[in-house]
Amino acid sequence: MKPAQPPFDAGFGVYVHWPFCQAKCPYCDFNSHVRRGGIDEARFVAAFAREIDHMASLAPARQVSSIFFGGGTPSLMKPETVGAILEAIGAHWSVTPDCEITLEANPTSVEAGRFAGYRAAGINRVSLGVQSLVEPDLKALGRLHSVGEALVAVSIAAKHFQRFSFDLIYARPGQTVADWREELIEALAHAPTHLSLYQLTIEPDTPFKALHEAGKLVIPDHDLARDLYEATQEICDKYGMPAYEVSNHARPGDECRHNLLYWRYGEYAGIGPGAHGRLFTERGRRALVTERSPEAWLDYVERDGHGIVGDETLSNENEADEFLLMGLRLREGIDPKRFALLKGKAFDARRIAALSEEGLIEPCNDGRLRVSREGFPVLDAIVADLAA
Repeated sequence: MKPAQPPFDAGFGVYVHWPFCQAKCPYCDFNSHVRRGGIDEARFVAAFAREIDHMASLAPARQVSSIFFGGGTPSLMKPETVGAILEAIGAHWSVTPDCEITLEANPTSVEAGRFAGYRAAGINRVSLGVQSLVEPDLKALGRLHSVGEALVAVSIAAKHFQRFSFDLIYARPGQTVADWREELIEALAHAPTHLSLYQLTIEPDTPFKALHEAGKLVIPDHDLARDLYEATQEICDKYGMPAYEVSNHARPGDECRHNLLYWRYGEYAGIGPGAHGRLFTERGRRALVTERSPEAWLDYVERDGHGIVGDETLSNENEADEFLLMGLRLREGIDPKRFALLKGKAFDARRIAALSEEGLIEPCNDGRLRVSREGFPVLDAIVADLAA
């Protein structure tokens, strides 16, 4: 029987999913829903508390080092709702004194005005969904805020939180390398410690997918996308914010600790509609997923104490593949010994040699294995090659 706590422990975190948005962005495939009739936050708080209780029964005696409120748009929650959820987490697990507690926010003026309340509730880091500093592109992305509102929200966040970040999407329709360089340099002037920079991808079952297939939405081709990626690395390196993960840049020490927990293949509880978790129990590492529909999730939790609709005990091979897929996203790379422990065998030395010869991976002096800067644009292919 496996131990109830994982070897190579990368920490324990809690992810809380708030599934509601003011509007659905046309590029987004996240589990987010628009509800015009108002949200019964008290009912959701009670359900979150019940599901936290259930998850704690599966993974007791953990020490929480990070908490992340994602969505959806968590900044639509009242600060009191956030505080009540944090109290429920603290009632079931030990929370470290330096626990990173992040809340995703949209930079509208109404939500920015809540920042003081979130800070008082216990939030100590915010991540703002700015997405663009070009007015027409914001509209094209379906965002409800203006560039001016975004920059005001960023300045308010800086006053209330020592640690904050914001997101931008690049490789947008019609974007040139010169345009992106100018926009990114402006962004770095406003977010001096952390930026999440995502290349626009066309996701299934989104309005952008339909437009793209109809030829009404044209995104940069492979070569231009690669040039935009290279410009991103060059500028962020120059400004002291290198990539520590494929899409995330930070000054050393300001990395998002919660996301590092995912990429280092740590353990985390997923709370709320459509949340995913990885808990280590006597059965081994379990992949848990909850009901996506907010209303159905509420019914399940009120009836059963949780909204879990998927519960798979991962095989050693599944764990090894997940560990590889997550860990190679990081600039620090992975420990091959942990992969061998999960997989039951070491990497194929010939594959390592071939990928090294091509300059796609870099075996490090400390024994770790990492993807090179040249390899990151073809990361999926590298992972598939090593996992085979």
